[in-house]
Amino acid sequence: TRATTTTTRRGGARAARTVVRAAAGEDVFSRGNFRPGATSGVFNEMANSRFGARDDEHEDQGGEAVLRRRLKVFSGTAHTSLSEEIANYLGIELGKSTIKRFADGEIYVQIKESIRGCDVFIVQPTCPPTNDSLMELLVMIDACRRASCRSITTVIPYFGYARADRRTSGRESIAAKLVANLLTEAGATRCVLMDIHSLQTIGYYDIPVDHIYGESVILDYLTSKDFHPDDIVIVSPDVGGVPRARAFAKKLNDAPLAIIDKRRTGHNKAQVMNLIGEVDGKIAVLLDDMIDTGGTLLAGAELLRERGAREVYACATHAVFSPPAVDRLSNSAFTEVIVTNSIPHTPERDFPQLTVLSVGNLLGETIWRVHNDFRVGNSTLS
Repeated sequence: TRATTTTTRRGGARAARTVVRAAAGEDVFSRGNFRPGATSGVFNEMANSRFGARDDEHEDQGGEAVLRRRLKVFSGTAHTSLSEEIANYLGIELGKSTIKRFADGEIYVQIKESIRGCDVFIVQPTCPPTNDSLMELLVMIDACRRASCRSITTVIPYFGYARADRRTSGRESIAAKLVANLLTEAGATRCVLMDIHSLQTIGYYDIPVDHIYGESVILDYLTSKDFHPDDIVIVSPDVGGVPRARAFAKKLNDAPLAIIDKRRTGHNKAQVMNLIGEVDGKIAVLLDDMIDTGGTLLAGAELLRERGAREVYACATHAVFSPPAVDRLSNSAFTEVIVTNSIPHTPERDFPQLTVLSVGNLLGETIWRVHNDFRVGNSTLS
């Protein structure tokens, strides 16, 4: 497995990063612009002051004394390594907390430091075990709310119930709306979501939601391969993913688009019917928001190979990898499978074609912008 590392820059040594380019009106969150390690000498003073100053110091800006608000980042147990990457990027330590489970499975959370008046960010993907991760997040929100913090922002790299966002037949639940209500009632004041399955889910929240695209790091990775623009075709594995694939293709040298027509016969079951577009002799990039059992991507990759695709790259932000995904994705039909670490990667999920990219910088940047009331950027790729 090839993995990218998160850049660590602490204190005043962290010179101007990509984020401060926003002060010049540049949208660094648009695809193709975001470079987690990019630097610029113009804003060194701003970067040094914001990371080198003490939390309780006052700064004079335009003749007005402004009290620096304190930033606290806490991690659940679902993905501590990603939380540590985020904290390293911000140049701070993770907040101290105790999280344990009683013999009957109940979750206990205690915040081990004062957070009164702080802006608290809780990093917790609701990945498997999904219900345990979600309940732990809710209990952490409640503990922070009772500790008199100023605000609570839940940073959810992977939102587990996102696919239950509508009713397809009678008497079905809409779990995405239920989870949104639970987060709000627990005390969250804002949510940061990444590559949500359907953007309509944002409308279920009664609190502000910042939606970001983890696929930006995948775009950077593919750009670094220096493919010839005429060789690439972006492939959407279904009709619903066309807007995502079209926006991605536009950022990747305005590459052509192909669409796989499939029919779902049940949950986690799909049948490929047809291919719309030309892939003969091309490098096909299959783009999706998540990989669950891998059946859709495998069927799509085999179809692309049959139609003459020279290479097939499968790209997705969320690597759920429910069995038998690893067996399917290690198939020779794939040249490379590119995912992010929005869900923790374990050795049993490894296979030769897998590449894991880090979204730690992207989430750290988003947290800094939210904390300092900077513009996060457009929620779309276009």
